[in-house]
Amino acid sequence: MKQISLIIALIMNITLISAQEEIKLYPKGTPESNGLENREKFRDPEFIVDISEPRMYAYPAPKETANGTAVLICPGGGYSGVSQIKEGSEFAEWFNKMGISAFVLYYRMPNGNHFIPLKDAQTAMAIIHKKAKKWNIDKKKIGIMGFSAGGHLAATAGTHFKTKTQRPAFMLLAYPVVTMDKNVTHGGSRNNLLGKNPSEEMVKLYSNELQVTKKTPPTFLVHAKDDGAVPIANSENMLKALEAKGVPAKLVVYDKGGHGFGMRKRNIPADNWPEELKNWMIAQKLANP
Repeated sequence: MKQISLIIALIMNITLISAQEEIKLYPKGTPESNGLENREKFRDPEFIVDISEPRMYAYPAPKETANGTAVLICPGGGYSGVSQIKEGSEFAEWFNKMGISAFVLYYRMPNGNHFIPLKDAQTAMAIIHKKAKKWNIDKKKIGIMGFSAGGHLAATAGTHFKTKTQRPAFMLLAYPVVTMDKNVTHGGSRNNLLGKNPSEEMVKLYSNELQVTKKTPPTFLVHAKDDGAVPIANSENMLKALEAKGVPAKLVVYDKGGHGFGMRKRNIPADNWPEELKNWMIAQKLANP
């Protein structure tokens, strides 16, 4: 019975995805391999592992309601996979209701090749910039969002950019892994990104709270104090770094919420965080009142 339910859920998932435009990041093939030998597969209907063929799915806002803002969404998954529905398509559809276009990124798993996820995120950003007119997007309002390890990827994109098109206009970080400091980070994410014995130089490079500058984009963060996977210190230290450089930032904290809460209702105060995010985006003139 459980197998039948899984098959039905998978069919529904594939049907939902196929309704969106799939955009391959590298139509002629990936320029380098991440070294994964296992084929991409569903761990369960809402989680895909071992991604080697990067792509994104476009959720453009309807032309009549589009306000020009766009968000590249990086689902979490410990740099081993992506939670493509709870931290992907559900938020894309939520953004669409506000006239905001969204793109759900299926980035390659690094398998110790630290540069690969960032390269995929930057390539996706470049594609959105290039096709901005097609999707009624303002090139000055293209931001990035990430959850957990996807939050680390989003924070990396917001602190390691080298060109104007690589720089997100804003960052939205939900219970993010920010640092690679072994005392604070999420161990699985660190191992998958940097390997089991990274150099101090690599640890510092990918500890994004140490890479913040005055050019880092305005940032919204949300985290729960009882997060047992990614300590709230990740978000707290990021907030301190942003404020020290004069970057507009807000951290919304909840006593209870755990990790990976997405936006599904559980009758706890953390249920309200999407409204906090919406109000922040309105204040930043990224969403309409």
